[in-house]
Amino acid sequence: MKRTLRWMKLDNAALIFPAARRRNWTNVFRLSVSFVDEIDAGILKKALDRAVKRCPSIAVRIRTGVFWYYLEEIPEAPEVLPEEITPLNRMPFRKIRRCAFRVLYYRNRMSVEFFHSVSDGNGALIFTKSLAAEYVRLRYGVEVAATDGVLDMNEAPKKSEMEDSFGHHAAPISASRKETNAYPLTGTREPDRFLHVTTGILDAEAVRDMAKSYGATVTVFLSAVMMKAIYEMQNEAVRNPRKRMPVKILIPVNLRKIFPSETLRNFASYITPEIDPRLGDYTFEEMISVIHHRLSLELNNKHLASKFAANVRDERSKILRIMPLFVKNMAMKLVYNAVGERKSSICISNLGLVTLPEGMRPYVTRLDFVLGVQASSPCNCGILSYNGKLYVNFIRGIVESDLERHFFTELRKMGLHVFIESNQRD
Repeated sequence: MKRTLRWMKLDNAALIFPAARRRNWTNVFRLSVSFVDEIDAGILKKALDRAVKRCPSIAVRIRTGVFWYYLEEIPEAPEVLPEEITPLNRMPFRKIRRCAFRVLYYRNRMSVEFFHSVSDGNGALIFTKSLAAEYVRLRYGVEVAATDGVLDMNEAPKKSEMEDSFGHHAAPISASRKETNAYPLTGTREPDRFLHVTTGILDAEAVRDMAKSYGATVTVFLSAVMMKAIYEMQNEAVRNPRKRMPVKILIPVNLRKIFPSETLRNFASYITPEIDPRLGDYTFEEMISVIHHRLSLELNNKHLASKFAANVRDERSKILRIMPLFVKNMAMKLVYNAVGERKSSICISNLGLVTLPEGMRPYVTRLDFVLGVQASSPCNCGILSYNGKLYVNFIRGIVESDLERHFFTELRKMGLHVFIESNQRD
């Protein structure tokens, strides 16, 4: 008997990604888990078979309707594939129509790459940890408790895991969308679309202590280091202070920590602290203060609910709802191209301290979070901490490595030891 496949509307944050995609770009990010032994592809496939049944909102493909794109559950798990030369290769839309994520392996590392319409970093982390837990159970014969964000594979999918939480928590009025443009990072594009990944590995406790010495959280501290790096790069490139632009750091916010939600789909907003170099010079302490106070002001349920209410209001507009999909696509692509990546210099997304159930810890050596580059912005930064180490993953689609050099040099000047890894080509 043929199984009836679930289908879901795209959540409010996901609507823009199919429309904004380009021939040479799709919005994809990855989470990786490294194990003590080389990956057994056959066992990984068996683990994936179970994981997709437990997480039908992740195991989906993008379908095209008359008025909107929508998600449809895939009938079976995709094949696991050996890793290619570079991470986050473009995911063609014809493949997204078959499956909107992929599972890769290389030596002892398993990676899951997600089209952003499926989930955000925190929802994807739950799926990735749950897949890794099932792999450990099958490979090593140990029981792994359903704790620390790992799902119970014997449990039926929950309706709450599949909801669009934006609609449930939108405020009755919406905040203004008006924002200033930010200083853009630029460089020489790699002609073959090669993506450079540079990882800085630091002692997590040392970074926490350094942040504490400035009265800041790790996210605020690292965002300030990033702001300082871009501030200095602009000062070198633009000699006339009057012609400089604001330096703005986009910091994603996991809304599940603000609102009651178990969704595995997109449920994140953002805050964009900024400094304006035209007003004068800034010290590092001033940057810390700017970011800290901006987050303190905006990191509350009322402000965040009003922020995403504008998008929810547009989605529910009667005129927009009856507009054919191809017209919506053109309109959303024009908006994205005009303002989508101009309101921040870079995204710095920190998933924080990642913990695993006790049963799987002996078998997992490392986790990584790598954002994709954007359509016009060539650099991004994903961060997480695991097992005493903090991993800062830069990705760029340009030749120049100035941003990473400024960032890690600043950390070293502060006395932090940084071990650098890179997929740099000869």
